[in-house]
Amino acid sequence: MDVSALSDLIRALARADWDAADTLVGEIGASGWVGGLQVVGAAFALAVHRRFAPDATPTEVAGWVAATRAQYEDGGTLPALEMEGLIRAALGEEELADNIPAETVIAAEVFVLGQLLLEAKLSPSELDEFVNEAEEIAAEYL
Repeated sequence: MDVSALSDLIRALARADWDAADTLVGEIGASGWVGGLQVVGAAFALAVHRRFAPDATPTEVAGWVAATRAQYEDGGTLPALEMEGLIRAALGEEELADNIPAETVIAAEVFVLGQLLLEAKLSPSELDEFVNEAEEIAAEYL
């Protein structure tokens, strides 16, 4: 998997460029997400740690997920419990992600990552730093 496509996906999510993000997800998905889980997972964890305090309560996480889902017409189809579990797993409750199917993990992480990046309103240089940090973390697992 070309890591640059994954970095481009993160950048597209941060810009709310949904057409580019959809295209990139399709391209990355065609390769079976080889390496993608690590890069997206690293970016997801970084974004979660920037948004939530290490001691964020399950209620705080659930509130954010509910508010995020409410912003979309089809928000009710987004997997709330899985989204909450993945966020809490990134904050230290790793066991909450153990039984979530891989295809649900990647879809939920991409969606949540996009939302967290939009909230963060990173400048271009901050986004570059974020992407570089995610790539460095992911490289440890590739």
